[in-house]
Amino acid sequence: MKQTLLVIILVILVITNIFVGSVHIPCTETLRILTGQDTGNNPSWTYIILHSRLPQMITALLCGAGLATAGLLLQTAFRNPLAGPSILGIDSGANMAVAIVVMFAGGTMTLMGTTLGGYLLVILAAMAGAMVIMLIIATLSTLLKSPVMLLVTGVMISYITSSLISLLQFHTTEHGLQAYTFWGMGGFTGVTMERLPIYATLMLASLIISILHIKPLDAILLGDAYAQNLGVDTRRMNRRLYLLAGLITATTTAFCGPITFIGLATPHIARLLCGTATHRILMPTTMILGAVISLTCNQLCTLPTSSTLPINTITPLFGAPVILWVILKRN
Repeated sequence: MKQTLLVIILVILVITNIFVGSVHIPCTETLRILTGQDTGNNPSWTYIILHSRLPQMITALLCGAGLATAGLLLQTAFRNPLAGPSILGIDSGANMAVAIVVMFAGGTMTLMGTTLGGYLLVILAAMAGAMVIMLIIATLSTLLKSPVMLLVTGVMISYITSSLISLLQFHTTEHGLQAYTFWGMGGFTGVTMERLPIYATLMLASLIISILHIKPLDAILLGDAYAQNLGVDTRRMNRRLYLLAGLITATTTAFCGPITFIGLATPHIARLLCGTATHRILMPTTMILGAVISLTCNQLCTLPTSSTLPINTITPLFGAPVILWVILKRN
């Protein structure tokens, strides 16, 4: 019943994200544009619907579902309710790489005779930085037997990258600092219709692979000994979960910037709604709920009564109270 209600809310949010925005467009005109009919009233409306609101809605939906899933995977792997997509320092690696190209290299770089710049360079840099941290985490996971030590290592990596970013901010120009700060606020507007197929392919593949791990995840919940009796190599499975969550985090950070709290808080709300930790029920609920929260935040950022806001001005309002509730509940 609760899952059905979530799906209904999701459908409503998908519709409102297309029909409602900072620019008022009549519903009849929006329907005509979506169905491919010619509308000569205002050509800019067609651009707003098809090249702004539609890709923004799809991006928000996939980003929310992906980050929520990544948070669930990491909380299960670490057996820690406060583990989230940013806990391994993967998004910090993306932040560091973007800071280098924006504040140190001036937003342009020449690689193998090809000059890259603008949003494409930011995406490539964020993916490269995240992948480097993913490789470090994958290597350390084979050396460190304790998930807690790996967790601490991720936190230390975040501190190191934050320190280096602060040094770059101190020596950069005003324009470079402004560009990096704006990127760090996060948002779904940067994924255009041309970039959407790549982003959607990576996110959908990650979500499908996550669903295929439902049975091993349930086995891990019952303890290492029980999981091994079922034929699940827990250390190898944990490494898979780290890399899968890392891929989701790297993709969303590269295309949307660092989106906070959705991955950390959504699994807790899903557990509260489901009343169970079984991933067969919990994972699809977490995906839908993550999409619902992300679309809600996106809608609040694009209300007609205000200018478009960065997404990270809204997500803490949803996530922070949930995390405080988890901390107080578990003492």
